[in-house]
Amino acid sequence: MTTSTRGTSKIPAVLVLEDGRAFRGRAYGAVGETFGEAVFSTGMTGYQETLTDPSYDRQIVVATAPQIGNTGWNDEDDESRRIWVSGYVVRDPARVPSNWRATRSLDDELVAQGVVGISGIDTRALTRHLRERGSMRAGIFSGEAIASEADLVARVQAQPQMKGASLYEEVATQEAYVVPAVGEKRFTVAAIDLGIKGMTPHRMAERGIEVHVLPATATVDDVYAVHPDGVFFSNGPGDPATADGPVALMSAVLERRTPLFGICFGNQILGRALGFGTYKLKYGHRGINQPVQDRTTGKVEVTAHNHGFAVDAPLDRVSDTKFGRAEVSHVCLNDDVVEGLQLLDQPAFSVQYHPEAAAGPHDAAYLFDRFTSLMSTASMEGQRA
Repeated sequence: MTTSTRGTSKIPAVLVLEDGRAFRGRAYGAVGETFGEAVFSTGMTGYQETLTDPSYDRQIVVATAPQIGNTGWNDEDDESRRIWVSGYVVRDPARVPSNWRATRSLDDELVAQGVVGISGIDTRALTRHLRERGSMRAGIFSGEAIASEADLVARVQAQPQMKGASLYEEVATQEAYVVPAVGEKRFTVAAIDLGIKGMTPHRMAERGIEVHVLPATATVDDVYAVHPDGVFFSNGPGDPATADGPVALMSAVLERRTPLFGICFGNQILGRALGFGTYKLKYGHRGINQPVQDRTTGKVEVTAHNHGFAVDAPLDRVSDTKFGRAEVSHVCLNDDVVEGLQLLDQPAFSVQYHPEAAAGPHDAAYLFDRFTSLMSTASMEGQRA
């Protein structure tokens, strides 16, 4: 698995889905085999941020944009320490990267990190198949890894399902670290890393927040040892139904009424802490072009998504929970999926999408300001008390 394909590989490759459908193409990136859940991402740009997003752990990502790799790869746009996707599927790889920031090609980086991919297949047909039948287990096989389709299908079907998978501890930091505030420090936030993207603490730091990023296994004592003005729960991979530890930690934070903000996996954790269920979407939301309405303002935002699970909360009424009244604050305009929650009796809210805007869009950046306002209000109330 050390030879670059340079987008012109003649090495055969095949993508096999668990329902038996197969797509034949050419090797792209590393040569060998890989397994994961096949999902599609509708972003036209930002493939480097997608590939390094820990929320894609154990997923084979299908790029719906027809040509991928034009801007190559650089050392500034990674969202974490490595590529997390288990496989990458593209239609037409760029033969030569063309961007002044590029230091190497995308396929060279896939090879360097051992990511098996496939190119030259009809990604539109594959995407339609996944939309109609749902995200499913898949495998990519190239070179000597190719065997009979019956054998490959059986191997794919033997892989674990995404439903019931506990993955957030696999991708989270093992050691706490600090992202200092940019300029004058205004607040301190304890951020629970469930698969955090690098741009997220940066967005908070830009607002004068010193961010203490803590492991997914952090305890309530660990959180309050940093004397936080607010607590943040990050995005992450896997089934939120397995995240009993983070749910218990969030419940402890809510009991103390500390300002709280969660995104993506953090939204699902808040949903569970409030007593709502979660469920697996048929094919999920992935891309940087998803329309969401902020029901508190009526504003429609174009937002970045990466989630295959959602919160099951009522859209038509306020709910009573053990932490006070809660309501759905944001909703996806494509399918009415819950995209945000907020408590009405204490400073806590969450969204299902990615307001850190890497690689865009920037419509939802105001949510970090909303979090800052909650901490500011709590601070003033504490001073008056």
